[in-house]
Amino acid sequence: MADCRVLVIEDADDEAEVLLGHIERYGKEQGIRFIVKRLATAFEFAGTPTPQDLIFMDINLPGISGMEAAEHLREQHDKTPLIFVTNLAQYAVKGYQVDALDFMVKPVAYGDFAMRMDRAMRAVEKNTKHTYALSTAEGMRMVDIESIVSIELMKHNLVFHFADMDETPQKRGSIKAVAEKLPQDKFLLVSQGCLVNMEHVSSVAGDALALDDGTCVYFSRSRKRPCMEKLARYLGGTI
Repeated sequence: MADCRVLVIEDADDEAEVLLGHIERYGKEQGIRFIVKRLATAFEFAGTPTPQDLIFMDINLPGISGMEAAEHLREQHDKTPLIFVTNLAQYAVKGYQVDALDFMVKPVAYGDFAMRMDRAMRAVEKNTKHTYALSTAEGMRMVDIESIVSIELMKHNLVFHFADMDETPQKRGSIKAVAEKLPQDKFLLVSQGCLVNMEHVSSVAGDALALDDGTCVYFSRSRKRPCMEKLARYLGGTI
């Protein structure tokens, strides 16, 4: 798999070092490159917009507790795997209210860590297939690939259209670059300036595709035939 971004939120230096050591050892054994960032408080976490693939969080943190931080996390990123690492075992049940993936009680032995990490990495792998890291002027956000209706190029900016939101986030880039990061079997390059999620195609009429958000996009002359063939395969020959 690609690099895995891990965030460790732990105020005790010695306990953080143990966890960081476990992560490093696991990465060497499994051939995974972890990009790890450690924070000592949930205040710092609240000011960290960069999305993470996996989060380890203590509950008994100074100021904002880990549970409160987790509630904030779920408002922004509902699918990010979260593992609580704490000596407060009585919070295990409450942890599942914020959809915690797992719960490790300190001190964490490496054998137990590795077993739970196997499960965590399966969740990370599943997430990376369904989410896209969208970097905009407002910061980084994780979006559900299924909700992307289309992406169009306007004056060197990529404009994202979503099925579940009215806003249209923008970022600098090229259609080719973004197409390479999205599932090739789901997205259709209808022109050099437009990429469409085939899941959101409602009908085909002449040189245009009608999308289920009410918009229409048009094939470029050279793209129509390959697009029609790909779309037919995707829809099972129904066009």
